[in-house]
Amino acid sequence: MHAITIPEPGGPEALVWDEVPDPVPGEGEVLVEVAAGAVNRADILQRQGFYDPPPGASPYPGLECSGRIAEIGPGVSGWNVGDEVCALLSGGGYAEKAVVPAGQLLPVPEGIGLTQAAALPEVTCTVWSNVFMIAHLRPGETLLVHGGSSGIGTMAVQLAKAVGARVAVTAGTREKLDRCAELGADILVNYREQDFVEEVRKATDGAGADVILDNMGAKYLERNVRALAVNGRLAIIGMQGGVKGELNIGALLAKRAAITAASLRARPLEEKAAIVAAVREHVWPLFSGGHLRPVVDRELPMPDAAAAHRVVEESGHIGKVLLITPQGA
Repeated sequence: MHAITIPEPGGPEALVWDEVPDPVPGEGEVLVEVAAGAVNRADILQRQGFYDPPPGASPYPGLECSGRIAEIGPGVSGWNVGDEVCALLSGGGYAEKAVVPAGQLLPVPEGIGLTQAAALPEVTCTVWSNVFMIAHLRPGETLLVHGGSSGIGTMAVQLAKAVGARVAVTAGTREKLDRCAELGADILVNYREQDFVEEVRKATDGAGADVILDNMGAKYLERNVRALAVNGRLAIIGMQGGVKGELNIGALLAKRAAITAASLRARPLEEKAAIVAAVREHVWPLFSGGHLRPVVDRELPMPDAAAAHRVVEESGHIGKVLLITPQGA
């Protein structure tokens, strides 16, 4: 098969479409013939040499894919060759074939195309696990989503609205904020021109956000705590704004607030399987009901992954950027 390899860390040009050995499914795994993969920030970090795959994972980038099951490994039940699926991966999505633990497979949702389904596993699992399983967002509460026009952001807006929450978003352009509003966002904050702490407080009569989904990390830590409501929960899922910040414990104590931080890639298989099962139970029915949809900015041929990485690094996209394999085209 062919896959995107990284012979040496570097810029987008470090991504090479090359012939590599076919993967073989082991115990509890299936082989998927990939139709499409999706670009995530973690892929960019891996390309730059800052985020190695977990032990035993594929060396190729790609944390999600969609396609058809080509082979069933030992000990797998409930799936058949030819099933159309999408999958959460620890790596290997930028390839024509990928091996997937059966517990990380999802059926393509009703009404969603096979290639577009590649936009769903990472965002749905990230949002559901952090916003709902950990931070316990409830109907009537306010969720603040940083990077509201990103792949994760656009899914967080839709899911929060589907459960009856109020949603605030930050984004850097009017176009991005308008798209968030189309998805249901109630409070729109241009972080280049406005103070999100002030705007969220103003929109909530001084209360603040009950849950904040944060992709920035250190840069926003102090302001996020100020933006939290009493009993608020800050869920950190990224470090785009740095890894070390200063925290006023007194402010946290005064609000009886909580801070959590979690990623998906390095979690044990059983934890990922539990998240995927929860997503299938709680999120997947919302697609058939028309409450959710994947937001795809553009589709590019997988051999041109370098171009896709440039798009994501420049933050000019809204939603997900997909990579289409030759067989998925």
